[in-house]
Formats: sequence, structure tokens, C-alpha cells
Amino acid sequence: QVQLVESGGGLVQPGGSLRLSCAVSGVTLEDYSVAWFRQAPGKEREGINCINLRIDRVNSIESMKGRFTVSRDSAQNTVYLQINNLKAEDTAIYYCAADLLGTYQVLCATAAFAYNSWGQGTQVTVSS
Repeated sequence: QVQLVESGGGLVQPGGSLRLSCAVSGVTLEDYSVAWFRQAPGKEREGINCINLRIDRVNSIESMKGRFTVSRDSAQNTVYLQINNLKAEDTAIYYCAADLLGTYQVLCATAAFAYNSWGQGTQVTVSS
């Protein structure tokens, strides 16, 4: 059973940076893809990017490219989301989610319905 725990959120000023962490346990990391999502108050959950941990292939939502970067540390069983040049509209709860990879799967999914395992979320607030 995969378990996901996010951390690293907080209050940050506009223009600042954050690195969110998603600690993955209970499974072999390379059998999974991990995706990042966020949900702002009153809005639907939206995808940011994902990484196929078998081949380190990243798939990003077009509008999220540039300021959002996903990476992994296999030794720490952790997937990271680096967010640069934070803006007020980035204020949201950020979630990571995991999905078991198909045998020949290359692209990971950035849609929430594709994921069954979710972390509890970490709050990011961008304000001066």
C-alpha cells in the first residue's frame, strides 16, 4: 500500500521560491508515477506535472511549465516540486498522488482521476 506525505508548504512572499516534498513509502518507487496537483479555495483540483519514476520522464501541464519543476531523490524515496517566482494565485493546497505504472507506460498522467493514492496536502500561501 503506497503512502504519501507532503511537506514544505508555508507562507512565502511574492517572487519567492519553495520546494515541496512528497515522501513515498510502502512500495518500490520505480514501479510508480507521482504527480503534483493543487487546489485553490473554491476551485477544482488542477494538475501541475508528473514523473514516470521508472524512466524519469516528466509530463507537465503546458501552463505550468517554467516555474514548476518536478524531481526525485531515489535514496530518500522522495519526489520534489520546486516552485519559483511564486505569485498570489499560486496560493492553494498542494497534493502529490501516485499511480502504478503500466508495463509499457511512458507518459504519466496529469489528470486527477488517474490517481487512487493521495497525500494529505500541504498549504502554500503567497502573500506580502
